[in-house]
Amino acid sequence: MNLSGNQASIRDAVDAGVLAGAVTLVWRGGRIEQVNEIGHRDIEAGLPMRRDTVFRIASMTKPVTVAAAMALVEEGKLALTDPVTKWLPELADLRVLDTPGGPLDRTHPARRPITVDDLMTHRSGLAYFFSVTGPLARAYGRISAKQSPDAWLAEIAALPLQHHPGDRMTYSNATDVLGVLLERIEGATLQDVMTERILGPLGMADTGFFVDPRNRGRVATMYKLTDDDTLSHDAMGPPTTTPPPFCMGGANLFSTADDYLRFARMLLEGGTVDGVRVLSEESVRSMRTDRLTPEQKRHPFLGMPFWIGRGFGLNLSVVTDPAKSRQLFGPGGAGTFGWPGAYGTWWQADPAADMILIYLIQNLPNFGADAAAAVAGNTSLLTLQSVQPKFVRRTYQALDL
Repeated sequence: MNLSGNQASIRDAVDAGVLAGAVTLVWRGGRIEQVNEIGHRDIEAGLPMRRDTVFRIASMTKPVTVAAAMALVEEGKLALTDPVTKWLPELADLRVLDTPGGPLDRTHPARRPITVDDLMTHRSGLAYFFSVTGPLARAYGRISAKQSPDAWLAEIAALPLQHHPGDRMTYSNATDVLGVLLERIEGATLQDVMTERILGPLGMADTGFFVDPRNRGRVATMYKLTDDDTLSHDAMGPPTTTPPPFCMGGANLFSTADDYLRFARMLLEGGTVDGVRVLSEESVRSMRTDRLTPEQKRHPFLGMPFWIGRGFGLNLSVVTDPAKSRQLFGPGGAGTFGWPGAYGTWWQADPAADMILIYLIQNLPNFGADAAAAVAGNTSLLTLQSVQPKFVRRTYQALDL
């Protein structure tokens, strides 16, 4: 078995100057088959990518937050069917836009409260500024995360919902709201909740909402591909080295390839890793089971036909038809699951192949409404977006899967 060919697209992008570097990992059948350390974590400083490089993993945070919530479900502290108003009274008496994209003052009462399940599946009616349009998008864009969780939630709660809870899926701040809920149940920060329930038992010592000052030099620099096809250095600034006032459960973890591998293995192996049980088989099954209705799958996800051959569990995409999914999203057997991050980080676990793939880069995307058009007209951006799919496809080809 020769996996070296899966490096080609990554090295080509690095040589072309559209990607600083990447760390990738292939795990199969109980062992690590390959780790690629390509390019630089900081080009200007001449620091190469290393296996222990720390990345901002963005929305790869979401499944970890959900896993922490499922641990509390097992303890009887909450249920998926619970209305979130039991802990988040700010979200009582919510209203829904009369027309998506319409005025914020033209609303009607929500038919029912938001449930915990709604938060975990993005069917709450909440949104992100880039997942909706019109005045609601602008209102979300004005809300700062650099405040206390309570103040942030109050601003979110003051906005109308995009749609009634449970009706459909709209990608949103729902997992951040779930994190606030966990903090209130436990009377602790989300960092502490995660450490006790997930990170600590799994030995994920390099994963958290801030970076130990001693490890700051291991953090990959965030780059952005500019309009003139060059990489803008340090597009996000230095990493957080002290506990933040708001641990955003949907976006703000730092992690490494080996740390996230342990989390992915736990989900693939039914809740255990190396004899340590972190979640029950039932909790893992719930996370990995498609929960979208056929009608909900007819709606695009961020403008894409995302649900062809795929569904959505508790913040995990799930392959339901490998043949259909492969055409748009690449190889992966039935039940393959994962969830990517906005900065180019990606992973998937394939139970049929007993395999986990992890691909980590640091690239700040365009979150604007014209993002798709910008990519379509830019060959460098198209090259950058093609790197990960080629890595995945060539890995499966090398393994004859």
